Amino acid sequence: MYDVVIVGGGPAGLSAALVLGRCRRQVLVCDSGTPRNAASRGLHGYLTRDGVAPLEFLRLAREELRQYGIEPRAATVSAIACTREGFTVTLDAAETIAARTVLLATGVTDRLPEVPGIEECYGITVHHCPYCDGWEVRDRRLVVLGQSVSAAGLALSLKTWSRDVAICTNGPARINPRHRKQLEEQQVRIHESRIEQVDHVSGHVQRLLLASGTVVPCDAIFFSTGQQPKSDIPRQLGCQLTRKGAVKTDHLGKTAVPGLYVAGDASRDVQFVIVAAAEGAKAAVAINKSLQALSGHAMDAVLAS
Repeated sequence: MYDVVIVGGGPAGLSAALVLGRCRRQVLVCDSGTPRNAASRGLHGYLTRDGVAPLEFLRLAREELRQYGIEPRAATVSAIACTREGFTVTLDAAETIAARTVLLATGVTDRLPEVPGIEECYGITVHHCPYCDGWEVRDRRLVVLGQSVSAAGLALSLKTWSRDVAICTNGPARINPRHRKQLEEQQVRIHESRIEQVDHVSGHVQRLLLASGTVVPCDAIFFSTGQQPKSDIPRQLGCQLTRKGAVKTDHLGKTAVPGLYVAGDASRDVQFVIVAAAEGAKAAVAINKSLQALSGHAMDAVLAS
């Protein structure tokens, strides 16, 4: 029986594995090999790792885990069931293993707008987070794709990085008059015609071609079309969800299901790599304390701290 099975080998999962490995825990990291930011040229805002390619970041992290006897396993967790001793984890719909605790670090999946040409630009000049990629396109012509108030909020936020910001709603906008007025005051243009094509050269956006015949010059696109949890396992296990669909946890990643923890993008709304790594470390401390309690290695006063 493993002390901990970590589902997801991204920043949160690998950070947790590092802390737990140093606590001499038996840890299995299961990773499906489809990181959210795989298309990105570089991750940002991570002190000492700013600009490193996401896959290189993961390679370095896995390398550090080897000295603690942890080798992430290429496997998809297809099901998790609660037992009297902890959990039964099913890998690739076949093999089952036992674990005292489980950490879900599966993250989220972004809903890329259904616009011809946009997929080829994703991670190059099409992004979802201005904090992650705004600096690289500062003072350029930016376009937000989205129809609702979240698109309006993203467009106003992008004014921090550029004065030239527009919104393309790819159909009728769902932006109320008050927010329209605010956008107008900030000189953010709204184009409501259907987008026929994202015109680009090797992933570098040039312009958007609209059904109305309008051509919107553009150097980078940020989209606001939502996201969804990458795994349905939290819901299957009966986890409580927030209004935004994230798993509800305490400040250390503990869910309402005993022994189950969640860290990373699937649990919080500040979705930075450095934050996910920090959440993984915090969850690991909580998991280790719970295992100490099961072994009689902790006092109540220590657990409460």
